[in-house]
Amino acid sequence: MRIGAHQLRSGLFVAPMAGITDRPFRRLARRFGAALAVSEMVSARPELRGSRKSRLRLDHCGEAGPISVQIAGNDPAMLADAARYNVEQGAEIIDINMGCPAKKVCNAYAGSALLENEALVARILEAVVAAVAVPVTLKVRTGPSPERRNALSIARIAECAGVQLLAMHGRTRACRFEGRAEHDSIAEVKSRVRIPVIANGDIATPEEAKQVLAATGADGIMIGRAAQGAPWLFREIAHYLETGERLPAPGAAEMRSVLLEQLEALYDLYGEEQGTRVARKHIGWTVRPLPGGEAFRSRVVRIDAALAQHAAVNDYFERLAA
Repeated sequence: MRIGAHQLRSGLFVAPMAGITDRPFRRLARRFGAALAVSEMVSARPELRGSRKSRLRLDHCGEAGPISVQIAGNDPAMLADAARYNVEQGAEIIDINMGCPAKKVCNAYAGSALLENEALVARILEAVVAAVAVPVTLKVRTGPSPERRNALSIARIAECAGVQLLAMHGRTRACRFEGRAEHDSIAEVKSRVRIPVIANGDIATPEEAKQVLAATGADGIMIGRAAQGAPWLFREIAHYLETGERLPAPGAAEMRSVLLEQLEALYDLYGEEQGTRVARKHIGWTVRPLPGGEAFRSRVVRIDAALAQHAAVNDYFERLAA
């Protein structure tokens, strides 16, 4: 698959998730087979560019290209300026967020709230595409609500504006993450536009990945929540799609090595104090399905020091492997 000048090795994408898909997460996902890992959403507001949160979200040190940065906002000129700024900082793809259903984002009339105003969607996409020489991609949902699904209309607007790839979560804004994803809506969009379409939503196993690709005809799939605590999911999906066979689950030794590497990267990115706090959720996701995982998670969240947290995780996996 190509996005502009960028040839991707597969159709496996990491869904951008604020507070989760930071640099350590993206690097692991890419190593395990994801072709593209979009940054966490950053605001288009220029006064926020220098904030610590924005700087950390835009830290791509050591990442393999192409570097894709997701921007959010509702003002065409401001989003165009944000796109130019991020390209100057090294972004090779600009992704626009029109899919986030979070109240904080939608109350600012950004994210999936924009789907209610197709004229504004068109102005935003045209402004951003015109502002930068790099490819522009778009993340959307199937519409504002089940009563007003407008995915096809939005997709056509995007294609006409020059957007080069569309990632679609198969739920409306109102549905958030409830119910089942509407893969039929994604299939309709894919059948009616020429740009690549990436399917997102309810893809947690290699078998589901294959089923969704078959049901939608999509050019690729985007994995979000299912990869939390399991970056090797991309390896498992890639192998299954290629061979039709399941890889064995990673053993305790590999899981230990990967998680400890992630913890060390989190401490490096955020500093030990914040890194220890951020690491708690990643530890919890990783150990949740494992023997004694929930009991260990309840203990490790009370640890405040990076060295002690790192040692506790190491000891847990050594006991597991014994």
